[in-house]
Amino acid sequence: MADKQGSARPLPATTLTTAPFWAAAKEKKLLLQYDSQAGEYQFTPRPVSIHTGRADLEWRQASGKGKLFAHTVCYVPAKGFEDLAPYVLAAVDLDEGVRVVARLVDVAPDEVEPGMKLRVCWDELSDDINYFAFERDG
Repeated sequence: MADKQGSARPLPATTLTTAPFWAAAKEKKLLLQYDSQAGEYQFTPRPVSIHTGRADLEWRQASGKGKLFAHTVCYVPAKGFEDLAPYVLAAVDLDEGVRVVARLVDVAPDEVEPGMKLRVCWDELSDDINYFAFERDG
């Protein structure tokens, strides 16, 4: 499980488009939008498909598994991350075919390996907001 953070970390805003995503995240489930006509997932949440322009997207639970595509080590932290520096910010290719960017937890910067298998975990930002992060899978 990821670290529990205090209120200093900025909280994401929930919109009509992102509400299903954040509701699922509260339950520690990672949802992606799916365009059934294109047979493709997309991330970040949008009102229409990036593949077809259709608005009738489905929400599907993702496996939460993927591989590291790229990473950077943040020595100068973003607001709310000061006590975590240095931390690893990772671009993760999910098994569903989308790329997400999130913090990599429980892996020291010198232990990061290209292509390493990862799985989703959760930063508990408040009683209502969990934010996805990734940890080593296996």
